Amino acid sequence: MDPKVKAGIWVSMALRLADIAGRPGAVLRKGDVDSGGILCVLRARDAIVVLSQVRDAEGRPAWMRGTGTAPVDQDTADAYVARQVQRDPDLWVVEFEAPDLKPPFEARLI
Repeated sequence: MDPKVKAGIWVSMALRLADIAGRPGAVLRKGDVDSGGILCVLRARDAIVVLSQVRDAEGRPAWMRGTGTAPVDQDTADAYVARQVQRDPDLWVVEFEAPDLKPPFEARLI
């Protein structure tokens, strides 16, 4: 199993990579700096995708499209995020401008 990077460090890294790529990001909700999970909201002009941090069957870090394979609207994304935060109060929520709905950091989607 890969070692787990602390959530606060990962968020800082992702925001810096996004900034370098010209795709600004912001923390919408700060979670536990050591062990919080992470949701990434990818925002295009008229569509949103929410990625949820997961581990694959071998324990490697990966991302899952929490809102499904198709982009969703703001209300659907907000409802998904609210449900996840209710289940996990340590959760981080980070949003990125992503015209192509792709994350501005290295991400393996499952």
